[in-house]
Amino acid sequence: MPYINVDKNLPGMRSLMAFSPETAEPMGVLANLLLRTSDSLSMADRELIGTYVSYLNDCFYCQQSHGAIAVCYLDGNTSLVEQVKRDYANADISDKLKALLSIAGSVQKGGKFVTQQQIDAAKELGASDKDIHDTVLIAAAFCMFNRYVDGLASNTPTDLSSYPLRAQQIAERGYGNYIFTNKQPVHEKEEI
Repeated sequence: MPYINVDKNLPGMRSLMAFSPETAEPMGVLANLLLRTSDSLSMADRELIGTYVSYLNDCFYCQQSHGAIAVCYLDGNTSLVEQVKRDYANADISDKLKALLSIAGSVQKGGKFVTQQQIDAAKELGASDKDIHDTVLIAAAFCMFNRYVDGLASNTPTDLSSYPLRAQQIAERGYGNYIFTNKQPVHEKEEI
């Protein structure tokens, strides 16, 4: 049960964003800048970093939501997302992404846990300064997002089938106020 009076029909972050549109807008802009940019870090990489940090923070809503978005970018590879959460060192991802996930995990504990050795290792594996910057900022932002969702006890669907439809919308259209105010999409029933 949410700690504040939010729309019970909107799960997780969406209910909080609808409650406070003035903060929703800049948070949506930040999410698009961090997660929808595709340079040497793909959008899948970015969502995997957010998913991993959310997993470490035990934020069910965010790890399921962003894991489902990563699955959209990974052509439906749910098992890879689960492996990244539980054991990224043995996941079928690049060594560069593994090094960046190590940095993200340190940021999740606290910024001062990041070491020069982690930065050097990431750079040796091809990470640019921008990759490292974005990884640290994604990890830090997800700590904020996770604490926002869990700190206000937002409604978190436990039915995992509810996450892929919204994830597809975000993968196609990005983050923004429409995500937080529109009803959850549902599967259309086939007529027999």
